[in-house]
Amino acid sequence: MGDNKFYSLDRIFQLEAEYNIIIGERSNGKTYASLLHGIKQHVQSGYVHQTAIIRRWKEDLKVRRAQSMFDAIVNNGEIEHLTNGKYSNVVYTTGRWYLSNYDEDLEKHVTAPEPLAFSFALSDMEHDKSTSYPKIKTIIFDEFLTRRYYLPDEFILFINTLSTIIRQRGDVQIIMLGNTVNKYSPYFKEMGLSNVKNMEQGTIDVYEFGKLKIAVEYADNTSHEKKSNKYFAFDDSAGVNMVINGAWELDIYPHLKVDFDKSDILFIYFIKFNDRLLQCEIVQTDTDLFTYVHEKTTPIQSPDKDIIYSLKHNEKVNYRRRLLSKTDKLSKKIAMFYAQENVFFQNNEIGDVVRNYIQQSSKSQFS
Repeated sequence: MGDNKFYSLDRIFQLEAEYNIIIGERSNGKTYASLLHGIKQHVQSGYVHQTAIIRRWKEDLKVRRAQSMFDAIVNNGEIEHLTNGKYSNVVYTTGRWYLSNYDEDLEKHVTAPEPLAFSFALSDMEHDKSTSYPKIKTIIFDEFLTRRYYLPDEFILFINTLSTIIRQRGDVQIIMLGNTVNKYSPYFKEMGLSNVKNMEQGTIDVYEFGKLKIAVEYADNTSHEKKSNKYFAFDDSAGVNMVINGAWELDIYPHLKVDFDKSDILFIYFIKFNDRLLQCEIVQTDTDLFTYVHEKTTPIQSPDKDIIYSLKHNEKVNYRRRLLSKTDKLSKKIAMFYAQENVFFQNNEIGDVVRNYIQQSSKSQFS
């Protein structure tokens, strides 16, 4: 059953970590392997062991989308094989997936008495707080990385969801799956995963915090010569490189093509984000007015006076949080450059840092 060229959980599971974070190219089989693991545990436990499947948005768990989640496993005959023909399908109803078999006499699917898995949406997690899930032993959070917006305080929502499921138990295994679309995800910062952006493909890093162990795998390519690669063989495309090679996705950002002198710099402010420090220079030449953003490798000379943008709240008057805020004249002038897209970056990596900072700072705690 299954195709051996696809991703396997064997290496990361050997580390016996509470959190198993797997990052890699799209369609490499990491979701397939994780769902299949949940099914195997369910069957081998006598149909007792259950799985929680977490997604960010409630819309991801609507019946049509949720029903198709196990289709590849069903179509490969894995359900029939694992259950010795007792079941052959998986059906989704009322937020739960059940193993099932088609009864020709009744002309309908007959489901197993106990659910195989439960669905949880972070955007709707308030509805699940009062329910108990003592049989859930595996938690799968699929597509935890995104280039789009994260939910406000999403990491706290995720932790609260885990708490709802786990309660006081210590026998739950957590699997987090992500495509290589955003190396500046807030999850990495919140979980203390400081080296993710520097990992090489095919490696596993282990972080230990007291009794907690977190294993992070940057999955190797399943195949460098997939037949489908010919459809994405465009020249110099960072996004395509992510699809076919599992490289981190980067957009193409505007780079500066003119020279300027220090005397052309009208104003300097800084952005602190994760472990990055960026210097942002508002520049006016004889013909141009723009902002140039680049890496700063030395400390800020006047940390009590210079304008500093940071996600961390700071009582000092020179600190700001929301880069696009227009609450005062200076903030309006800075935000204007981004609104007019008149900002240039040292490289695509710096552009991605700023894009992520704007996304993560855009929501106010009080809005």
